[in-house]
Amino acid sequence: MEEAIITIMALLFLSFVALGVFVTVKAVKATKRGVDRTLGQARRTVEDTTLRAKSFGQTGVQGELARLRLSLRTSMRATQEALQAGVGEDASLKESLDLFHRLSAHGIELDGDLKRLEREPDKTWVSGQLPELAARTERITSSADALRRAARDRALKFAEDDLSTLSEQIDVEAGALRHWTTGPETTHGTAPGATSGNTVPRAAPGHEGPGAASGHTGPEAGGEQPAITAPDPRLTAYPWEKSARPETTT
Repeated sequence: MEEAIITIMALLFLSFVALGVFVTVKAVKATKRGVDRTLGQARRTVEDTTLRAKSFGQTGVQGELARLRLSLRTSMRATQEALQAGVGEDASLKESLDLFHRLSAHGIELDGDLKRLEREPDKTWVSGQLPELAARTERITSSADALRRAARDRALKFAEDDLSTLSEQIDVEAGALRHWTTGPETTHGTAPGATSGNTVPRAAPGHEGPGAASGHTGPEAGGEQPAITAPDPRLTAYPWEKSARPETTT
């Protein structure tokens, strides 16, 4: 019996140790990913700032290379963010995102070429390569811009369609809430509560007609007039009120 208890305790201890190691490893990996992501963002920010400064502050080959890299990186990053943000709501953008990944491979290759040319000492040769590099950059950025704008137009179209449908539903609901404006009185141009010349006025509640107040019947009927009974409260209750429970008789 004691050996079984010791074995169970040992297994529980090992389980807790394994769980602790697993949680620690997961936390370390998550921290490492967060640090790498932060460092990557900081590095990209520094590179973009440096390229922006070169594109405005330098002329000639170095300034043109900086402008091409900055244009490429800006377009590709904006398209990637737009597609990744929209694919969660629109599954049709998954194919567009796959196409962008293929386009991104060409963009990474071009950015590497431009970065290597910045360190090329023969500026004359680099100047001769600029037209071809500018054409490649234009093709890649144009494709990226086309994907981004198409995704944006698609999202705007869906939002406009949803807004139009919602507006129609609200108009129908508003008309249903104003149901009294479409009653028979307003339809025929008669004000509510007004009576026409052929309409016989109804007796007031609690009265049977002329002579009822005196307690006698008219000359056509004989006998005594029965007593006027009060209206049943169960028949005049509002629809949302509970009806009175009938009293039990003995």
